[in-house]
Amino acid sequence: MLLPDPRTHAYLANTRLAEEALRGQLGGGDWTYVSPRPRAAAARLGLRARPRPDAPQVTEALPGEALELLWEGADGWVYVRTVHDGYLGWTPADGLTELLNGETAGITVPRAHAFARPRVSQPIVAELCLGARVKRTPDDLVMEGGRRWARVWWRGDSDGWVGEAALSPTLDPDPAALALRFLDAPYVWGGRSAWGLDCSGLTQLVFGTFGRAIPRDADQQQRALEAVTTPRRGDLAFFPGHVGLMLDARQMVHANATHMRVTVETFGEGDYGQRLAANCSGFGRWTP
Repeated sequence: MLLPDPRTHAYLANTRLAEEALRGQLGGGDWTYVSPRPRAAAARLGLRARPRPDAPQVTEALPGEALELLWEGADGWVYVRTVHDGYLGWTPADGLTELLNGETAGITVPRAHAFARPRVSQPIVAELCLGARVKRTPDDLVMEGGRRWARVWWRGDSDGWVGEAALSPTLDPDPAALALRFLDAPYVWGGRSAWGLDCSGLTQLVFGTFGRAIPRDADQQQRALEAVTTPRRGDLAFFPGHVGLMLDARQMVHANATHMRVTVETFGEGDYGQRLAANCSGFGRWTP
């Protein structure tokens, strides 16, 4: 029997635990089925392959992002799913908070800080980032030194002030241009923010900013997009275990472990560019 993809379907054969949605899909045996409970990430939250701090990070939940709590493990670890893409992993329970009620807004700049009060000299109380979800109200807006500050919440008991520019809409729907704003951001396996991200974390993040939902991993993204032969700006380029975003027919921006940061490469140019051209397995285009 072919089992569902464990990256996005919650079941643990050793404990016979599974999410309710898989009832009847796992064959015989004494399975215990559980229903997920809504939660949110209280800060940038690493999800790991196993309930141990030295286990590989498989993805990252961003502040305020919706999560589903599946079950609890030992030593304060819990098994959760990131709602926006269905990805699963283990994380410490104290990194979870209640899901914010009502409408939320997204941080629209690569990195942002929340301050204790609306002044740049005040203590920083949180690191926010593109894709983080916060709650604000129209009345919580002040002017200081010609700057507009908005009061935001990213968890029920935590609030702070951010420059309103960090909440301004990204008007031009160009994932390539947005990806270039991440140049030199450090490479972090499983990361999804400008504080550190991997190849598919970058492509998923910039596409998601414009409402173009794509899966988490490079192989999933390749299956999800329409295959094309000749790339153009905004298409994805795929390699074994890797993905980048094309700036034109030859140039690509990508988060990579070769340079340990986000860089731009040209297909066929230099040793690295020649290897990329030789190993490219195809291109994909997002379609509505």
